[in-house]
Amino acid sequence: MNDSWPREPQEWELENLTQLFKILGDPSRMKVLFQIGPSEACVSEVADKLNMSESAVSHHIHILRMNGLVRWRRSGKAIYYVLKDDRVRSIIFQRYNE
Repeated sequence: MNDSWPREPQEWELENLTQLFKILGDPSRMKVLFQIGPSEACVSEVADKLNMSESAVSHHIHILRMNGLVRWRRSGKAIYYVLKDDRVRSIIFQRYNE
C-alpha cells in the first residue's frame, strides 16, 4: 500500500468521493452492507436479519445499486444482492479492524 498522500483530486473526483462517504454515512445502509458484503442475500433475508421493513431495505439497496456499490442476480422470482465494489470492502475492513 502506498502511504503517501494522494495527489490533489479534480473537482469531479471530489464530488465522487463526497458522494461515496454520504452513502456510507447512513447507519442503516451500513447495516445492509454488512449483510450483503460477505455473501449475497435477497431483500426479505436482509429485512428479517435487521428487523427492518422490506421497503426500507429496498430503498437502501436501490441507493447502493445506483451508485455502483452493489450488483444483483435474478433466480426465479428472487433477486439476490451482493457488494460489488471492493473499495468499499477495503474501507470497511481498514476501519473496522483497527
